[in-house]
Amino acid sequence: MPLPSRTILHQDSITAIIPSVYSLNPFTSHQFKVQPLIYLASPAKPISRISLYNNGFRSISQRKTGAEFKDKNHEQEESSDYSELKQKLDEVGLNYYNSCSPGQYHLLFCPKCKGGRSSVRSLSFHITLDRTSAIWRCFTDECGWAGQVIPGSWTNISGDNQFGKRQKLQPLGDELIAYFAGRMIPKQTLEKNCVMQVAGQKDIIAFTYRRNGIIVGCKYRTMDKSFWQEKGTEKTLYGLDDIKEADEVIIVEGEIDKLSLEEAGISNCVSVPAGAPQTVSIKELPTPEKDTGFQYIWNCKKYLNKASRIIIATDADVSGDALAEELARRLGRERSKCWRVHWPKKDEINCFKDANEVLMNLGPNALRETIYSMQLHHMYLFNETIQGV
Repeated sequence: MPLPSRTILHQDSITAIIPSVYSLNPFTSHQFKVQPLIYLASPAKPISRISLYNNGFRSISQRKTGAEFKDKNHEQEESSDYSELKQKLDEVGLNYYNSCSPGQYHLLFCPKCKGGRSSVRSLSFHITLDRTSAIWRCFTDECGWAGQVIPGSWTNISGDNQFGKRQKLQPLGDELIAYFAGRMIPKQTLEKNCVMQVAGQKDIIAFTYRRNGIIVGCKYRTMDKSFWQEKGTEKTLYGLDDIKEADEVIIVEGEIDKLSLEEAGISNCVSVPAGAPQTVSIKELPTPEKDTGFQYIWNCKKYLNKASRIIIATDADVSGDALAEELARRLGRERSKCWRVHWPKKDEINCFKDANEVLMNLGPNALRETIYSMQLHHMYLFNETIQGV
């Protein structure tokens, strides 16, 4: 049925009628039913209208302001990033960019399942307002196709025969929940960080690595400290979504240390995905393309560059010192950007090794105080040298 030429939807009407469709976040796990739209008219402050496109798109479009019309020519200038974004979307069969307004969520027919058994618009599709990335998810039970594309970086897709299916993960069982409780990490923190276990394996922990809510990698750990990672996945920092807007970032050496800092009320923390080197390299710093051992730093550089201060809280051992120095070389050792944590004394000779040891032995308040008693990285090295003389 064609839309009447002067039918207006008002903000209150939109909220009351279609909250489950147009306020969708495409990476939540809830289910929804597509409801018929009801068109209302009211004399009070019209703010938006429904636009129906010939290709079956539905979206809520904001009324344009004079400034928006003034900048129309500027907005239409196509950046190289946007050209690459469109090319990547073409490659995965999502050539909807000409009909979708950036900054809005659109409900479309999924090209994979065609809307499932009910033939409904089940694919939530979104291009960011600055046109630097696109995300999508199909909400039918039989499909679940989801993904994200970012120009100049990577394309991540999950769904049938993809990463999410191969993992075969399930929520943590009682045995592993008890293991973490013994390390002062409660079930709520584990659930918040999507810590899971391998299906049918009671003693294999799965730390899911996510970017914008999508799983981009997974690291596995057994109770006897054997580690391995999913092959062919993006190298990134654990907890990346927690530092997207952070002005201060804390880097630790293990996933459990990251969870420990959350128990101390510190969420702007990430962990490196791999072990620490034994020594600091004496070679010149390689280019990002060739720096394979630290590819996770370069893949997350746009987040780290935004931070005015980076606190390095690696383990208190030779390898931890080497890792801290290698991180500082890549993040700004010569400037006041990199700081270093000195773990408190365990006895007259030894220090506690890491964040989790401090949490377990001294408690969350002491852990928080330790983190914020850090020193500039170069001053830390100077003091360590003096103490060793």
